[in-house]
Amino acid sequence: MQDTKRSNGIPMRPLGATGEMVTILAIGGYHVAKGISEGESIRINRTAIDEGVNFMDNAWCYHDGVSEQVMGKALADGYRDRVLLMTKNHGRDRRTFEQQLAESLRRLRTDMIDVLQFHAISNEQEIHDIVAKSALEAAIEAREQGKIRYIGFTGHTSPRLHLRMLERYHWDTVQLPVNLLDYHYDSFTQQVLPVLQRREIGAIGMKSLGGGDLFKTDIPPDQAIAWTLSQPIDTLVLGIDSLEILHHNLELVRAWQPMPATKAQSLQAQVAPIADGSLEHYKPKP
Repeated sequence: MQDTKRSNGIPMRPLGATGEMVTILAIGGYHVAKGISEGESIRINRTAIDEGVNFMDNAWCYHDGVSEQVMGKALADGYRDRVLLMTKNHGRDRRTFEQQLAESLRRLRTDMIDVLQFHAISNEQEIHDIVAKSALEAAIEAREQGKIRYIGFTGHTSPRLHLRMLERYHWDTVQLPVNLLDYHYDSFTQQVLPVLQRREIGAIGMKSLGGGDLFKTDIPPDQAIAWTLSQPIDTLVLGIDSLEILHHNLELVRAWQPMPATKAQSLQAQVAPIADGSLEHYKPKP
């Protein structure tokens, strides 16, 4: 996978068929407002944008709305115009969807969200309700009204649920776990990513460190991230809660090269004996 276009040295890739180009590093809205001051969070967000990152992640639910509020402040003074802004919505019916969308727009201090995703799909009933209770219809109407541009969904419990969601609509984006542990157990990487590729749907990777559980293995974190970036994703959301970690990850993605197949296979084999799902706390077990 070659990334010829760059933003201040950060490789960029097309976001599915949207026509947007995004940096392979996206700033996760959860960690950037977790346990740090508002001022520090704003500095991290703005430094990332100044360094070339152009994709910002958030969700209506993060820290009871504080994450969106802080990011909204960070995106003032012209920063909003420099990024693709994504947030996520828990609405499974029209009323809840519209209420949360209005709150997200207000908190983020914008009149339009670039990518709006139905967040954390975790069972079949939610899939049914999103359609039957007109939440998806409300999202499509919001797009027609100019409140959002692209519609997607996220989830981290089951590839089967992702595949079921993919039957319901031609989504613009899908967010999913992509990591070495996932490769071996009930794998989004192996079951869902190929479908996204075929359908030209934007693939947004997350949990490259297995929700933190790859720290319990002997795999160096930088190699785990490099492996994930070598999969067919368009961008990777990383949890960044300090300027030090931001600069480290910027250095990592600027120097990143596609991982040779032999190296990728070696890492996969190294983690295979413990990749039975027990370290992926976000996936239900039999």
